[in-house]
Amino acid sequence: MKAEGKDVVGFGAGEPDFPTPEHIKQAGIEAIENNQTKYTPAAGLMDLRKAACYRLKEDCGLDYEPTQIVVASGAKHSVYIALMALCNPGDEVVIAAPYWVSYSEMVKQAGAVPVIVAATEEADFKITAEQLDAAITDNTKVFMLNSPSNPTGMVYTRAELEAIAEVCCRRNVYVIADEIYCNLVYDNNEFVSFASLSEDAKNRTILVNGVSKSYAMTGWRIGYSASNPALAKVMANYLSHSTSAPSTISQHAAITALTGPQEDMQVMKEAFEKRRDHLVERMNRIEGVSCIKPEGAFYVMMNMTGFIGKTMYGKVIESAEDFSQLFLEKGLVATVPCTAFAAPGFVRWSYATSLTEIDKGLDRLEVFIKNA
Repeated sequence: MKAEGKDVVGFGAGEPDFPTPEHIKQAGIEAIENNQTKYTPAAGLMDLRKAACYRLKEDCGLDYEPTQIVVASGAKHSVYIALMALCNPGDEVVIAAPYWVSYSEMVKQAGAVPVIVAATEEADFKITAEQLDAAITDNTKVFMLNSPSNPTGMVYTRAELEAIAEVCCRRNVYVIADEIYCNLVYDNNEFVSFASLSEDAKNRTILVNGVSKSYAMTGWRIGYSASNPALAKVMANYLSHSTSAPSTISQHAAITALTGPQEDMQVMKEAFEKRRDHLVERMNRIEGVSCIKPEGAFYVMMNMTGFIGKTMYGKVIESAEDFSQLFLEKGLVATVPCTAFAAPGFVRWSYATSLTEIDKGLDRLEVFIKNA
């Protein structure tokens, strides 16, 4: 539609709209100029693995050895490698819903079976330890946790995580803790890494992180995992026989991101928090839709269940997909329906865009609903 010259406002982006900070870009340029363009070990440059250890210690109080870090082509790749290392065909993987759309597909690719445990909006889109306990069977191998969450933006508290950790340790379940949004937590709330809860929790956790969201480096494709030594070795072996290490140039830039100045990240975080507040306040004033205030990441889940079964612009709205498609066609606003995130009745808005664009999108939402 944009190619046709239509003024579409996009809220689908799962990446910061900020450029990669200059000092990080310069590190990539210098890597090329210094001919640092050869293969690295499959698990990544040792200096990058040390940098990841440094960041985990600074941000989460966690102690890891560099040999426990495995670098991959993005946090998504790290999650996939962890599943391939852990799961045998027929194993069950419990996923807290709403969840990022790729989780269930990656579980299937590993030959395992996704078991979905749903959290409601009334529960702030967070499952309870009791729900998790009830979902675990003799076949359960892994629990997948994403906090702060994509798509909900919600953050589990220390008490909630401690209760979940008790279940995982008692029931002998591994945890893939996707913490890629850990630096984007708002209102001065505490971020708690799952691996920090206890030694037992740490030993059974594959912590996944990376530079994509915190440092606006999505296209550089650098993620990493931290796990117990045996699992790290298996994941490194898997990498050596599949993709090998990510781009050497990107790895050098990531070292600078993790060990260099963090001010750019703080500026970005403050901008996201301001946008979130504005988007949530305005959206909740629009008749027919609502949202709860997310605590992290850069997404808002808009509840549009009130339109299910109603006719808009001559079309019966039967799903979030119908609403989003019609909103795109009639309102020229692109959003993400959340049925594939296991959250039917919700539409995800990303506020990784300017306040001007946010206001334009909300203005169009008001008109779209009013004229339906």
